[in-house]
Amino acid sequence: MTEQQKKKAIIYCRVSSKKQDDSGDGPRSQEHRCRQYAKEKGYIVEDNAVFHDAISGGGDFMQRPGMVAVLKYLKAHPQDDYVVIFDDLKRFARDTEFHIRLRKRLAAHNATVECLNFKFEETPEGKFVETVIAAQGELERHQISRQTLQKMKARLERGFSVFKAPIGYRYIESDGQGMLLVKDETLAPIIQEALESYASGRFQQQAEVKRFLESFPEFPRDHRQEVRSQLVHDILTRCIYAGYLEYPEWGVSLRKAQHEALISFESYRRIQARLNGSANAPTRIDLDADFPLRGAVLCGCCGSALTACWSRGRHGGEYPYYLCFKRECPDYRKSIRRSTIEGEFEALLKGIQPSEGVFRLGYALFERAWNWRLANFKVRAQSLKGELEKIDRDVKRLLDRLVETGSDAVAKAIEGRIRELETQRIVVSEEMARGGQPVRSFEDTVRTALNFLANPWKLWSSDRLEDKRAVLKLAFQDRPVYVRNEGFRTPDLALPFKLLGGFSAAQFEMASPRGFEPRLPP
Repeated sequence: MTEQQKKKAIIYCRVSSKKQDDSGDGPRSQEHRCRQYAKEKGYIVEDNAVFHDAISGGGDFMQRPGMVAVLKYLKAHPQDDYVVIFDDLKRFARDTEFHIRLRKRLAAHNATVECLNFKFEETPEGKFVETVIAAQGELERHQISRQTLQKMKARLERGFSVFKAPIGYRYIESDGQGMLLVKDETLAPIIQEALESYASGRFQQQAEVKRFLESFPEFPRDHRQEVRSQLVHDILTRCIYAGYLEYPEWGVSLRKAQHEALISFESYRRIQARLNGSANAPTRIDLDADFPLRGAVLCGCCGSALTACWSRGRHGGEYPYYLCFKRECPDYRKSIRRSTIEGEFEALLKGIQPSEGVFRLGYALFERAWNWRLANFKVRAQSLKGELEKIDRDVKRLLDRLVETGSDAVAKAIEGRIRELETQRIVVSEEMARGGQPVRSFEDTVRTALNFLANPWKLWSSDRLEDKRAVLKLAFQDRPVYVRNEGFRTPDLALPFKLLGGFSAAQFEMASPRGFEPRLPP
């Protein structure tokens, strides 16, 4: 038989997943066997006539890139009659409906199919056997899928994560436990700080969390080199970072996980409360690095918030200015140099800095209050125990009502209340497990706050926009007022600075032995 007389063949290979394609030898083995078969049959296999897929055989074959490429190849060579070779009928399709459709689609291109493990026959009996085997492949696919889901659900119910590792974690092989989530040494501290900062109110908006994450070059980004807002929202709403798992789609309720948490469940609940609208602290959308005081300082003439802009000079340069943009204001559009107002603001911050002695006194008072709370935990422990018992009684009572009710609406309401109580049980149990001790030590808890109180200007001088924003939110009760050509008026300071300022301004003297009470007449 001459080369012109030899029939041409296409080889199609398929594995069920990208992982099998990367780590297994299935595709190479399939291609090798098909090439041997073609050689024995005397078929010609051109270099560009071998196609691979790494995707499930179920469903529409047009979702398989390799099979789509086979059909395009056949369409591009209408003058030739090809043989499509694959090593097993299950590689062709594992869906009875699409198996039949694919056979018809190939026949429309005058292509025949040959399989190493099955002989196609265009007889009624042959078509019947082919359909039965195709249906068997579909049945096996559904059974494997069901078994896989059952195993995944069982692991979830035992507290093991079965999905893609969230940012901040990675999987390791654990003896006797399979794949286990552990902290990612690089990303876990970043995620932890972002979550704690949002829970505490240091970050008021999700956009601030986004900017914080983007400030770390090692934090993963999308193909546009951005941290998407949806990713930030997903991070804030995942209980997995608090050491818990749930998957309502499979009926898996909230439960303790087997991996180490990044934050406490209490912090997670605060985050959800803020996301659901309970946070009401003022925010500034137009705050940016060029003009950190824009919107945060009020005009002394009209009380409107100062805005800011870059102004082009006569010689082409650009210069930064703050200004009032309210038309009725006498200072409307009268510019204030950025260096002037921001320099005076820095001087204002330095002026509210408490003296070293007053700061030491404030530190001692905070530590004394902290220790007093720890010393009184026995009372709190009894209260927690009683609260836990009450939750158990309430859950039992609601479960009894759930069994008795015949109304779907009432049943749904009861189930919602049970979920709330179960969440409350977790919070109480977590506090009891800590033995009344806080999640972090006194030093770790108050270090940032005390450093800020000791020197607010130092935090303001940071290059991070989040730090400047924290100063504007924490140092003042209301926004400072600035009078053009005069400077800042006396600001309404936040309570900690008022207290420390009060200590600084107070006059102290030693009490006399007879005290301060006036002497009564004999």
